[in-house]
Amino acid sequence: MTTAGITLILGGARSGKSSFAERLALESREAVTYLATADCRDGEMKKRIELHRERRPAAWKTWEGRPEELPGAVASSSGLLLLDCLTMWLTRLFLAAPESEGEDEAAWFAAEQKIGALTRELCESVREGGSLIIVSNEVGFGLVPPYLMGRRFRDMQGRMNQLCAGYAANVALVVAGCPLWIKGGWPGR
Repeated sequence: MTTAGITLILGGARSGKSSFAERLALESREAVTYLATADCRDGEMKKRIELHRERRPAAWKTWEGRPEELPGAVASSSGLLLLDCLTMWLTRLFLAAPESEGEDEAAWFAAEQKIGALTRELCESVREGGSLIIVSNEVGFGLVPPYLMGRRFRDMQGRMNQLCAGYAANVALVVAGCPLWIKGGWPGR
């Protein structure tokens, strides 16, 4: 099966979105590069990262780099790219922006615009004929966070999901391990 363009896989925490994306990558029978975006800051995250590493086939390449290097990694890679996950990448960019926790709305708006430009660059970096599967958290179904940084992040994540969905030929929402194609669909299925 041949894949083309961007496929966005959305879902809540522990919805099965990563496993579903990995299954799609395996079914493609293409060379896969796994774009790992998590930042290991504690023992629990270390265990999550190890589980993801153990699940990946040995033949898959893995990219682990600084957040600002991701669009370049996409532009210079061939085959099928699996980005897991957009939310962790955005978290790292968000936390690196000192404006994310300040009261200055104009400064935060400018910082979010920079993150949006990087996200746009990421989507536009997919090579002609290339494929990128993006895994991302759907954070808009939950409660409104009680603190400013939480609300800013939730809103930014939602906007970046919308931006990626605009570029994507295929978008699926995964709930309890079951994918619901909300735009396009996986070719050949």
